[in-house]
Amino acid sequence: MADEIQHLTRAFSGLGGLGVDEPAMVSALAKWRKQPEKLSGFRKSFNGFFKDHGGVIEKCEEEYMLHLAAEFSRFKNLMVMWAMHPWERDARLAHHVLHQAHPAAIVVEIACTRTAEELLGARKAYQALFHHSLEEDVAYRAKDKPYCSLLVGLVSAYRYEGPRVSEETARAEAKALGAAVKSAGGGAAKLVENDEVVRILTTRSKPHLVETFKHYKEIHGRHIEEDLGHEETLREAALCLATPARYFSQVMGVALSDGADHHAKEALTRVAVTRADVDMDGIRAAYHEQFGGKLEDAIAGKAHGYYRDALLSLVAGK
Repeated sequence: MADEIQHLTRAFSGLGGLGVDEPAMVSALAKWRKQPEKLSGFRKSFNGFFKDHGGVIEKCEEEYMLHLAAEFSRFKNLMVMWAMHPWERDARLAHHVLHQAHPAAIVVEIACTRTAEELLGARKAYQALFHHSLEEDVAYRAKDKPYCSLLVGLVSAYRYEGPRVSEETARAEAKALGAAVKSAGGGAAKLVENDEVVRILTTRSKPHLVETFKHYKEIHGRHIEEDLGHEETLREAALCLATPARYFSQVMGVALSDGADHHAKEALTRVAVTRADVDMDGIRAAYHEQFGGKLEDAIAGKAHGYYRDALLSLVAGK
């Protein structure tokens, strides 16, 4: 009986992990009929969910019920997000971030990893849904942040998407970025407010930025993100623009790590849904390079039930 109880406890995400194991729960409903002693043993052994209440009953803990509600909703949220039009999805993600005082990373992702038409579509959807422009909401919500000009420029961009790059200009701008880093002297706030840095990151095409960052490494001997101080938004923008697969693999790695917080865990659904048809093979390769294992194996070991199955379908086509 102990193994059955532990199996059901795990199904309720009681031993850690993401989501719940719905089939295991349904199986217990059938197998445990007319065996109240098993359910009683389950309640007595599951200290996180139940607590003795005056020696009368094992009472459900309110905090764990809230936790369970969130875990049960992971599969539902994934399916709803998957079914949405991509423009609406991005608009709602951005609106949620801006109005819930979350970190700006999701807005950076949307602005820097979508095509010019996709970003324009998200801006159109944002206006239609919320009767404000994305640009004005970003400007207002981030008005007291040092990265405000950068973020407004990123969401307002409509980048050239052709292959042509001026090597001379890319090299010159690599030098300009190096000069900005040097003048900032490690002060990230100064760097993110530097007009030249903002201009380059918010207007240049992605192939141009890839070449610029390549020249930066050749000239300065370091990847540019290593020199961006502690300004997270600036570093995220550089990674999303030039190496999105590497950026998203890092996000997935954090989401799957022990001790990941609520926002980090939510990113697992977001990345799986939004990148499944874009660059998931590249993300899987980057994850393997950075963490030494397969992304799908990490998901299989951490997630439960239908949520796990849905994630694996999106990430690995399983």
